[in-house]
This record gives sequence, C-alpha cells and structure tokens, in this order.
Amino acid sequence: MSVPIPKHDDLSACVCNKTRTAARVVTRLYDEALRPTRLRATQFALLVALGDDGAMSIAALAKLMAMDRSTLTRNLRPLEAGGLVVRGDEGWRRSRSVEITAKGRARLRQGLPLWESAQREMLRKLGPSDWSRVQTGLDLLAGIG
Repeated sequence: MSVPIPKHDDLSACVCNKTRTAARVVTRLYDEALRPTRLRATQFALLVALGDDGAMSIAALAKLMAMDRSTLTRNLRPLEAGGLVVRGDEGWRRSRSVEITAKGRARLRQGLPLWESAQREMLRKLGPSDWSRVQTGLDLLAGIG
C-alpha cells in the first residue's frame, strides 16, 4: 500500500511549517534591528541569558534556551571568537561553563535599545489581544516538548 505524498496546500495546516515560517519572519525583523551590533537575534538572546548571572554551565544554558548542546556550541562560537563570551575549563563531571565578558556586556547594552525598538514594533503590529493569543499558543507549543 502506498502512502499519499502531501500536497503543497497541506503545508498551510502543518504546525511545524507554520511555526518555523513565523519564527523566520520574526527573527529577520530582530536580526535587522540588531544589525548595528553585528549580533543576530539568537546571539543577543544568549548574551541576555548570560548577562543575568554572568556565567553558567553550558548544560544549564542549553536547557534555558531549549537548545541541544551542539546547537548551543555552534551559536556560542562567533560570540567566543568576538571576545563576547569565554568558556571556562572543564569542571566537575566534565561540565564546562560559559561567561559573558566586559566586551559582551557592552555589546548587550548597545543592543538593548535596538531590541526594545524591535519588540515595540512587533507588539504594535500584533496588537495586545493578538499578542496575548500568540503568547498563549507559543507557551502551549513550548510545553509539549
């Protein structure tokens, strides 16, 4: 018995395709806003996460960002190369830490008003009631995994 191949129209009802498409559109807007900092939205989010505590284990950061460790490591490389974060030595149970540097904090401060502007623009485009519904839906999706 052959399985029918999905049609192009089936993509419009695909949860994965819809959420990835929306994520790409939103990410492009934030990436463009953050362009003067030479940071992508994902990199900015990592600096924000590290900015709270200064340093954390790679495992804890991966969990916080809902990323697997290899994806996190790929995202950390350009930040490391730019001197915005440093990795610590292996510690207990072979865990490694990552820490935001003074240069990373300065870049984070530079990017914050740009991020806030992108955030305001997105919220304006969505409107409060649509944002509330979208946020509820995204929280629901994030909780499934």
